[in-house]
Amino acid sequence: MWLSNSSVGRKVVMSLSGLFLILFLTFHMAMNLVAVFSEDAYNMVCEFLGANWYALVGTLVLALGFVVHIIYAIILTLQNRKARGHERYAVNEKPKTVEWSSQNMFVLGLIVVLFFVLHLAQFWFKMQFAEISGIDMGVDPHDGAALIKSTFSNPLFAVLYLVWFAAIWFHLTHGFWSAIQTIGWNNHVWMERWKCISNIFATVIFAGFAIVVIVFYVKYGLCGAC
Repeated sequence: MWLSNSSVGRKVVMSLSGLFLILFLTFHMAMNLVAVFSEDAYNMVCEFLGANWYALVGTLVLALGFVVHIIYAIILTLQNRKARGHERYAVNEKPKTVEWSSQNMFVLGLIVVLFFVLHLAQFWFKMQFAEISGIDMGVDPHDGAALIKSTFSNPLFAVLYLVWFAAIWFHLTHGFWSAIQTIGWNNHVWMERWKCISNIFATVIFAGFAIVVIVFYVKYGLCGAC
C-alpha cells in the first residue's frame, strides 16, 4: 500500500495525523481557557466530556492519532538516519538555514510524549478513566477545576508543564508548515507564509496553555500560601 510502503506515503500519514493532533491541541487549549474565566463552566465541560459514548469514541480516535503519529515518526527517523547518517527528517526542499526545531523534531517529539504520559496520569486517569472504571482516585472526576488547582498550585508541576508547552511550541513551529508542505501546499510564496503562520499559531497555543498554569499558580499557589 502506497501510504505505508513508500517514503512519501509515510510522510503524508505522519503529516495528516499531525494536523489532526493540532486540531485537538486547539480544542484542548480553548477548553482549558474556560477554567480561567469560570471554574463552574469548566466543570460543566468536563462533565459533558466524561464517560459517555461520544467522549469515549473521541478518546479512542485521538489515541489512534497519537499512536499513528508516533509510529510513523519513529519509522521515518530510522529510515532517514539509515540513508543519511544522523541527518533528521527532511522535506523535499530543505531551507538554506535549517531551524533548530527542524533538526531536533524527534527529540522534541520524545519530550512531548514523555510529558504527555505524565499528563495522562495526572488528569485523564483521575477523571475519565476513574469514571469509566469506578475506581476511586481520591478526587471528584467531574471537578476538573479542583484538579487544576491542586496540580498547578504546586510549583514543580507548574514548571514541568511550562517546559512541556515550550517543547510543544518548538515542535509546532516546524511541524505545522512541514505538514502543509508534505501534503502539497509547497510553492515558495505560500511556504514563507505558512512558516509565519506556524510561528504565530504555535505561540498562541503556547500562550493559551501557559496562561492557565500561571493564573492558577499565582491564584492558588503564591496567593493561596499567603
